[in-house]
Amino acid sequence: MSAPILVVGAVAYHERVVPIWEVFREYFTAKGVPVDYVLFSNYERQVEAFVSGRIDIGWNTNTAYVRVRHVAGQPVRTLGMRDVDSDWATLVVTRKGEGFEKPSELAGKRLALGSRDSGHAAILPLYYLAGEGLDAATDCDLVRFDTDLGKHGDTGDSELRVLRAVAAGDADAGAVGAPLWASLKGKADPMVNGLQVQWRSEAYYHCNFTVLDSLDSEVSGRWKQALLEMDYNDPALRNAMDLEGVRKWLPGNEQGYATLIEAMAQQGYLE
Repeated sequence: MSAPILVVGAVAYHERVVPIWEVFREYFTAKGVPVDYVLFSNYERQVEAFVSGRIDIGWNTNTAYVRVRHVAGQPVRTLGMRDVDSDWATLVVTRKGEGFEKPSELAGKRLALGSRDSGHAAILPLYYLAGEGLDAATDCDLVRFDTDLGKHGDTGDSELRVLRAVAAGDADAGAVGAPLWASLKGKADPMVNGLQVQWRSEAYYHCNFTVLDSLDSEVSGRWKQALLEMDYNDPALRNAMDLEGVRKWLPGNEQGYATLIEAMAQQGYLE
């Protein structure tokens, strides 16, 4: 009897998503846990498909994962995440020489945020800054860049606009994800030459593979094992893994989403 085909949902935030999943589909099939994939234009449609059972596994942003937990009507499980997803952080950057000692000093200034459905570039910055004594929604002049709504900041476009605004003097500070900043610094991108990191949030989790608790645990367990065995040193996999931004897959863990769950509830995203 042939193994059941698991349908994975992913969002087509970039043209590289197709070659990634073509390679991954071949890999999982060879491991005896065949998959097919369905691409969505936005996470809201993917969440709907997941909850209705039209897909078995959702490759979700942290924001989509929290939404799934809220609307699924049953427990959900996380099967795995990228190594980079277990140590995400938000940064607030300023122009060099125009920093602050504590976030509350941003009151009355212009704070740039990424897409409002991005956990790392909008939702969590507001949450964490409130904990530092700055109610940015009322104390700051928010400069929002809602350029990739529905993709939860995956494209990085809104964060690039945040950085450009700060560099050009159109905002006094801006919130971006630490991975984008590290990438730009690593490439010596001239856009960030005049900028500095002034504040860093605590670590939290980002994307994960999510399944409904009703999915057969033996089947999902074999898929999870195959995921964790994906080897970056395998030349057939390396390019796809580079495109996905992963060198090692880690087991799923729900603990790192507590702050985002609270932040989304406070900001009205779970109503």
